[in-house]
Amino acid sequence: MEKRAIRPFSGDTVTLVLMIALAAMWILPTIWVISLSLRPNMDLMRSTAGLLPIPFTLQNYIDIVSVSMTPRWLLNSAIVAIGTTVITLIVASLAGYAFARIAFPFKRTLFVFILCGLMIPEQTIIIPLHAMITDWGMHNTHAALIAPRVAMPVGVFLMTQFFRAIPLELEEAARLDNASRLTVFRRIMLPLSIPALTTLGIYTFLQAWNDFFWPLVSATNSNMYTVTVGLSSLQGNFAQTEGLGFIMASAVFASLPVVIVYVIFQKYIVRGIAMTTGK
Repeated sequence: MEKRAIRPFSGDTVTLVLMIALAAMWILPTIWVISLSLRPNMDLMRSTAGLLPIPFTLQNYIDIVSVSMTPRWLLNSAIVAIGTTVITLIVASLAGYAFARIAFPFKRTLFVFILCGLMIPEQTIIIPLHAMITDWGMHNTHAALIAPRVAMPVGVFLMTQFFRAIPLELEEAARLDNASRLTVFRRIMLPLSIPALTTLGIYTFLQAWNDFFWPLVSATNSNMYTVTVGLSSLQGNFAQTEGLGFIMASAVFASLPVVIVYVIFQKYIVRGIAMTTGK
């Protein structure tokens, strides 16, 4: 009787096993946080071990809606993230179209100057930015949290590369029909750039939602905290305030919008990046 040769693992199998292992390493802490949020605070004072929420309670989530400032912080984060995203998309699409299609003096120099912004750490400009916002009396306002994030060099670069990949013949055909530059941009270029705009919008939204450093500096009033700063203020003294279960429930509650946005629009991220790189 012949013995069958044992086949070694193929490259795809090894890759799949590694991806499953990495996914498990990523998701286990998430499951643990969700489990802690579903357990009573009195039980968590004795032990935080285990992945199963036993005993089970929804009181931490009820407290978020009824007695905490988390809904207010979530509203602030939503206003800041949505406002930053909308304004960034408008500015980046207009600037990207100009760099890709319009000839004007010092265009290359200005484009390189904008890209240099990618190399400047946020911490290096925090003092002059804080002084400027103070002089304008804008601290503890939504405008102060939105304005510094609108200038996003990566957005201008992404839209410029995308518009350059669109065939020039489409625009020239519209110009032959006496369409103005603005009409071409609005009716032809913008509809074609939806994948890139969606990618940039999701990236901007996530950046604004998760931003911590600038809201920590600018928002000194607890009513103007974003969710990242608010949760951080709770974590500093949770033993004396709401408790660990409440903090974990707040973290889960605050993460839901980001997860929902990514799950809905993930295919546009892949499509936008593929079209931008010309693949």
